[in-house]
Amino acid sequence: MTYQVAVAGASGYAGGEVLRILADHPQLDVIAASAHSQAGESITAVHPHLTDYAGRRFSETTPEAFAGADLVIMTLPHGQSGPLAAQLDPEVKIVDLGADHRLEDAAAWEAYYGSPHAGTWTYGLPELPGQREAIAASKRVAATGCYAVSVVLALRPLFDSGIAEADDVVVVAASGTSGAGNAAKKQLLASEVIGSMRPYKVGAHQHVPEIKQATGATSLSMTPLLAPMPRGIIATATAKPAAGATADDVREVLAKAYGGEHFVRLLPEGFWPATASTYGTNAALLQGGIDRDSGRIIVTSAIDNLGKGASGQVVQCANIMLGLPEETGLTVNGVAP
Repeated sequence: MTYQVAVAGASGYAGGEVLRILADHPQLDVIAASAHSQAGESITAVHPHLTDYAGRRFSETTPEAFAGADLVIMTLPHGQSGPLAAQLDPEVKIVDLGADHRLEDAAAWEAYYGSPHAGTWTYGLPELPGQREAIAASKRVAATGCYAVSVVLALRPLFDSGIAEADDVVVVAASGTSGAGNAAKKQLLASEVIGSMRPYKVGAHQHVPEIKQATGATSLSMTPLLAPMPRGIIATATAKPAAGATADDVREVLAKAYGGEHFVRLLPEGFWPATASTYGTNAALLQGGIDRDSGRIIVTSAIDNLGKGASGQVVQCANIMLGLPEETGLTVNGVAP
């Protein structure tokens, strides 16, 4: 069976990646791709690599543009998907890549995003306990934030198993520039980024409350870094171990949590994740151990911020919502060199 899908906000990097994935999806057909300022523009003028869409144009982002869709994928800026979703038929399934519906705590939303909370939808990270079933039963799903995917997958099994303490968690994570979108900004110019790394939103990144909500961490210090690469996230999370926890315990917990998962892979002992191994995939690569000096648990994860961190994750959730095998149209195999 083939399903009709509309993509709202398809002119951005994440929207373009959704279109790329759907172009090769055997059971999802794109009936509409909307944009804001680029409405009416040729899709291939904005995304020249998407030659399957030659001759097609972006529509306006209006409820009428999505008529006939079985599912709508929203890749809109934060704060914009809530008002649009409220205008759509409540029977139409929606996966929202924006942050509007991820948080349960309205006060946390307002503190980090500065606007009224639009309500809470089912959280779209299938690998968490119980979430796959919840997503399958939902008409409204809030996909996970990009940094959040990498950190939540690294930390949640540690707290669920009891081998790590949740009250002193430190995360340092670096993202490629596509995570900042495609708007023209001085700090994203090639001459500003190439050959340099810098922190941003230090101590105040908007994914912190989401990570705490999804992992159970009670205290989290996160330092995000902008890396001189177009895509990818590498995150290292550390936490205090429970008494007696060893590196073998850490690996055993991760192996148990993700041993049956298609997209989340624990690497062989001695190998550590690299962003290049995830480019263009929906894979998340993990490795864990114990810091020799401090004794803290360390888990490092790598994802493609536009893949498992965004568009691949959205399609994975869409597959589940529509009753399709969740790996349909997605891959864990990267490209090299």
